Amino acid sequence: MSKPKRSRPALPSPAGPPDSALAAAMAAEPDWSYQQEAGAGKLYIAEQIATVYHAGPQAKIDIIKQGRPATDVDALAELMSIPKETLINTLRLSRATVNRKARALKTLSSDETERLLGVEMLIGQVATMVGESGDPASFDAAGWTAKWLAAPLPALGRRTPASFMDTIEGQRLVSRLLATTQSGAYT
Repeated sequence: MSKPKRSRPALPSPAGPPDSALAAAMAAEPDWSYQQEAGAGKLYIAEQIATVYHAGPQAKIDIIKQGRPATDVDALAELMSIPKETLINTLRLSRATVNRKARALKTLSSDETERLLGVEMLIGQVATMVGESGDPASFDAAGWTAKWLAAPLPALGRRTPASFMDTIEGQRLVSRLLATTQSGAYT
């Protein structure tokens, strides 16, 4: 049973309100699909990813439990400028399940949503790092993250960060490794 599409209230800024306000906004509007805004463009989607990145744990848990629309897989792959198949394989999602749910406008399971959210969190982390260390105006955090995920790294035994993104513990490892690159600990 798919939910009817509704307009969404304005999202808080990344520095926005406390988790309780974010949770209240989510309760009023449970569909956080970043693809609903017609013609919103990559900048809008990137801003939403940054908002989720800066949200507190309870808000993220709520997003995971309610599930993300399966169409968000397409939107995230497009934002990252990678084939949808690459994202599906990286997250170890079932192509048939994602496509079936997307056609039926259904949500991903909690497990699938959590893996998708992990990639979004990484993009948000990159955008935040660049905002703190450089000039974020012309920086494509999603595109950079996609390229970084595909590059073998010495710190991972020459494995790619993408090969760890299909588990939550792997996502934590990749996030910690990314954080160390800001200080120059790994090259």
